[in-house]
Amino acid sequence: MPRLLASPRAPGVSQRGFTMNELVMVLVIGGILAAYVVPRLGTFMGVRDGAWRDSLASSMRMAQKFAVGHRRLVCANITNTTVSLRIATANPATTCDTDLPGPDGSSVFARAGNNNATTVVSAGGAPASGLFFQPDGRVTTDGAGTNAVDWTITSTAAAPIAIFGETGHVD
Repeated sequence: MPRLLASPRAPGVSQRGFTMNELVMVLVIGGILAAYVVPRLGTFMGVRDGAWRDSLASSMRMAQKFAVGHRRLVCANITNTTVSLRIATANPATTCDTDLPGPDGSSVFARAGNNNATTVVSAGGAPASGLFFQPDGRVTTDGAGTNAVDWTITSTAAAPIAIFGETGHVD
């Protein structure tokens, strides 16, 4: 009697590959993971950008506190991914001539974890690059302290930081 249940293959050759059920299950599991993991990765990148925003805000608070506490002009230079602070050695002064060491001892006070971060600084609505923290707590567009304006610092995927020119308050 012939064998009806045997698979047609040569004797001594083992069967290879996956069954249709196994392939469908792998695709279903992969789809579920993709639907769950991809949004989480976007959230993770937002956390990194949120940390950069917090570093920016704390750097601006430190600059204002250094200026008032030392009674010296403090200059903050902000790029897309770094913040550097400098202080004047004498008072009164219109320029800053000494680096304030950051947490790691370098001249960079804060650094973004995302190298593709974009940071825009504006003073009174106009683009700017440097903030001048005066010894009386005001934040101005020049070292002489003649023009105190409100500042906005906006970084990638994070809420803007507002700095009030007359008080130096960082929000």
